[in-house]
Formats: sequence, structure tokens, C-alpha cells
Amino acid sequence: MSKSENKGLDLVALVEALARHYRGTSENGLKIEGHRLAPDREVVIALVEDLKKLLFPGYYGATDITPETMPFHMGAVLDRVRKLLPEQINRAYCFTCANHNLKRRQACIEKAEDTAVGFLGRLPIIQATLLLDIRAAFEGDPAATSPDEALVCYPGVQSVTCHRLAHELHLMGVPLLPRIISEYSHSVTGIDIHPGASIGERFFIDHGTGVVIGETSIIGKNVRLYQGVTLGAKSFPLDKDGKPVKGIPRHPMVEDDVTIYAGATVLGRVTVGKGSTVGSNVWLTTDVPPGTKVSQAVADKLANKGEFTSTTK
Repeated sequence: MSKSENKGLDLVALVEALARHYRGTSENGLKIEGHRLAPDREVVIALVEDLKKLLFPGYYGATDITPETMPFHMGAVLDRVRKLLPEQINRAYCFTCANHNLKRRQACIEKAEDTAVGFLGRLPIIQATLLLDIRAAFEGDPAATSPDEALVCYPGVQSVTCHRLAHELHLMGVPLLPRIISEYSHSVTGIDIHPGASIGERFFIDHGTGVVIGETSIIGKNVRLYQGVTLGAKSFPLDKDGKPVKGIPRHPMVEDDVTIYAGATVLGRVTVGKGSTVGSNVWLTTDVPPGTKVSQAVADKLANKGEFTSTTK
């Protein structure tokens, strides 16, 4: 910075003003603690890409893998993940830990190591589920020429891959990392799935852009969603201070074999029954019996507790 650019600017005062928010509570009541060790977002994203190489060798990363060289490629990637993942998990624990004494830090390191080992041991199970998701994408889309095409090209498959990794870490109680993974996937695919959402096998999101699946959503097996679908909360219970109560069930439960078409919005802790179909642009805030074809007219009758005839598929 030249002297002319620096004229009239008190650098010491500016630095002090910016640093003030890291020394306690800021004027707006937000406590920011910049001294805490935090996960490195870029490293976490790199880990996700490496995990995809382990789940689907030859489809991600090096594409010239042969059956003979595959173990060497996978071994090199796994070695890298094995070294980096415990550190990022430890950083996540430290970031949310209120106690920073030396003994507590050592406990976090050991816990992170155990968690990383447990997570990596679950990769074959995650892989098996994803293979079913890919098969569902191929079978559910007449434009798909092969399962390989669905794996490499489809944003829905990319999003579900990230979700199943993030959800496993979420179930293991790892803070921050699952949200970093889900928001990375969101930025790439336009599909927003909270890592807390529980999703059964053979799940397919067709087209995908604009899909939102909330934290406490429960989705059964063989479910298909189209673009612009929202599984959201209808309202947020507030505590005595007027703030939303965290973690309570507030999102839909979608049973097996359900299809929800483009632009539909399902809100609240409602159940969409097995084998039902929710039409495009339907606004739904009440339970749906199994085997129901839901148009907006049917949704309105359900909301008003009116009489209707269930139409099965």
C-alpha cells in the first residue's frame, strides 16, 4: 500500500476494531471465538473426493485403472484419507469443545482416531447402498443409457453419495464435518439435503435442482423425487426466549415406493403413505393414506378433513 493510499487510515485502529469481536461477545450478542481450532474446509472437500475414489475406483480420479492396478491406486488413496481424516475430525471436536485443557485435547485426539477408523470400516456398507441408488437412477430414468452414466453424470447421484457419507459422520456424532460436506454438495448440485435426514436404499432424485430435504426427514426405500421438491418444516416451536427449539421432529416421513413430482412442497411432521404419488406443485401439510394419488384438490380435502376416495396406483 502506497503512502497516498494509506493516508487517513489508522491501520492499528482498524485491526483492533476487526479483532474486537474475537475477544468476547460482539455488540450484536454473537460470541465469536477465533482462537478455536477449526476444520479446514478445503481439506474436508478433498477428503470427500478421495472417498468417492475409494467407493467407485476408476470413475473418480485416475480413469486408467485395471483390475491389476486397482489395489495400488486404492491403497494410495486410503493411506492419504487415513492420515487426514482423524485430524479433521479432531479439529471438529476441538471447535465445539468448551474445555481446552491438555488432557481434554488428548481425549479428543484419541476419540477422533477411533471415529475415523469406525467410519472407514463402514465404507463397504455405504458403497453397497449407493450401488442400489445408482441402479434405481438407471432403472427410473428412460434417458439413462447405463448405470455408469448415472454415476458419472447425474447430480442426484452425486448428492446422495455425499449425503450418505455425511449422514454416517452425523450418526457418529461428528460436529461440523457433515454440514461442510452437505453444503459442498449443495453448492455443486443445487440439491440441499441435511446430513441428519434418514434415507432408505434405492433413492433417486431426478434432475434435482432445487430439492430441499430437512434435518428430521425420514425417507423409506425406493422413493423418487423430482426437481424443486421441498420436504420442510411447517412451523418452528419456540422456547421461552422466542428462539426455535432445536432437534425436534418437524419434517415429513415418506414411506416406501413414493414418488413426489416437480415443485411439490410437503411440510411438517406428516406421513406420505406407502405407494403414494404426490403431483407437481402440490402444497401438502397433512397425512396421506397409502396408495393415494395426491392432486392439489385431494391435498385440500385432506387438510380440511373432507371426504375423498383414495385412488391407488
